[in-house]
Amino acid sequence: MRSAIAWTLLGAGAALQLFAVLGVVLMRDTLDRLHYLAPASLAGALIAAAIVVRESFSLIGIWALLLAAFLLFTGPVLAHVTGRAILHAREEAERP
Repeated sequence: MRSAIAWTLLGAGAALQLFAVLGVVLMRDTLDRLHYLAPASLAGALIAAAIVVRESFSLIGIWALLLAAFLLFTGPVLAHVTGRAILHAREEAERP
């Protein structure tokens, strides 16, 4: 039963990551591409949950949770900083 749940979570995380990558590839504008960072962070959390279900709270499970927390906390910061840098660069390019 645990194996089936782990494979389901892993498949959901992989599918969500694939859709996020496709969104980044298919979007034209750089700011539109930033919207696909959130599903990528959620996909990492799903994959970490699959590892915890499969391996329990062993050393690998704890590292997976730490990595998922790192992705969930730094993803929005990365999107915000990147978006502001893009807007700043566009404003600089518009100035004569």
